[in-house]
Amino acid sequence: MLTAIIALGALAIVIGLVLGYAAIRFRVDSDPVVDQIDALLPQTQCGQCTYAGCRPYAEAIAAGAADINQCPPGGEVTIQSLANLLGVDPKPLNPEHGEHKEKTVVRIDEQVCIGCTLCIQACPVDAILGAPKQMHTVIIPECTGCNLCIPPCPVECIHIEPVKTTQHDWSWPLPAEAGHG
Repeated sequence: MLTAIIALGALAIVIGLVLGYAAIRFRVDSDPVVDQIDALLPQTQCGQCTYAGCRPYAEAIAAGAADINQCPPGGEVTIQSLANLLGVDPKPLNPEHGEHKEKTVVRIDEQVCIGCTLCIQACPVDAILGAPKQMHTVIIPECTGCNLCIPPCPVECIHIEPVKTTQHDWSWPLPAEAGHG
């Protein structure tokens, strides 16, 4: 019994050392430009830009495969920030990807929810909590307002609400002539 415990402990140490070495030896450094672009994007993971999330969109921008004006949730402020970062001229938001709207979150009417889990499956940021045949609820601080949970809901119990601006998240609007003065 003692030899089995010692053998398993030694095996665990050897595997741990091999994994530690592999993590150092085969580490992949991310592109700092991609990290900077990703930091400017709104992180809604909504897919309106035609990419699976904000990180793939940032990678496409850095590679020159996507334009800076494909993010409706970010709007003109994000386009201006991306243009400043990349040293290119800002462009108007591409209407093919949608229009900029104020930030929203969703709430589930828990009295109507049937617990089908379709909204949970659709949420790209895991902001909906619930179990099959149980009511669901939205974790408001985690909700990005992408509204991807609304179309699959069979009982229409998910409602959009604007985010209330507080002194902690309020900011001055970007002037229309920013960078041109």
